[in-house]
Amino acid sequence: MTKDLVSIIVRTKNESFWIGKCLKAIESQSYKNYEVIVVDDKSSDNTIKILKKNFPKVKLVKYKDKKFFPGKSLNLGISKSKGKYIVMISGHCIPKNDKWLLNFVKNIKHKNVAGCYGKQEPLDISNPNDVRDMYYLFGKDKKIQTKDPFFHNANSIIKKKLWKKFKFDEKTNHIEDRLWAQEVLNKKYKIVY
Repeated sequence: MTKDLVSIIVRTKNESFWIGKCLKAIESQSYKNYEVIVVDDKSSDNTIKILKKNFPKVKLVKYKDKKFFPGKSLNLGISKSKGKYIVMISGHCIPKNDKWLLNFVKNIKHKNVAGCYGKQEPLDISNPNDVRDMYYLFGKDKKIQTKDPFFHNANSIIKKKLWKKFKFDEKTNHIEDRLWAQEVLNKKYKIVY
């Protein structure tokens, strides 16, 4: 398998507790051809200090608009990227093992696949309501979606060439990922979980 460049977009806002854990897990990946771009939404904690001190190779992009829109944040980060594939992960998410990125790349390479998303698992300190939601939303079996527009940008990968045609909605407060998925499904692409 050729090692295509992957751009990993990490969205943050006051993630000083998590960002080091997230980026260390990214650094431990077996797939090494990647760049990391953090899009920060005006963090007022130590997120930026942690980035600059411990992760000098990470490109920092500051989201400056007064109102935050997740799709606009992602589009901003992706516009600064160089990769063939775009991985999106929230700053409070931690890849479970060193095959996380490799598994994404293997699954996105299929011609008619527009995007892949992965399971999110709760931690011991997770809010009980979040634990329930995660177990409800994320199953154990791989599936290929041709009609179901569920997609989750907290842990996903897309092809940059398709993003150029189908950018994320910049005016919705949430579900930008599902709106994008519906758009690509309408064009007969597939989503892999």
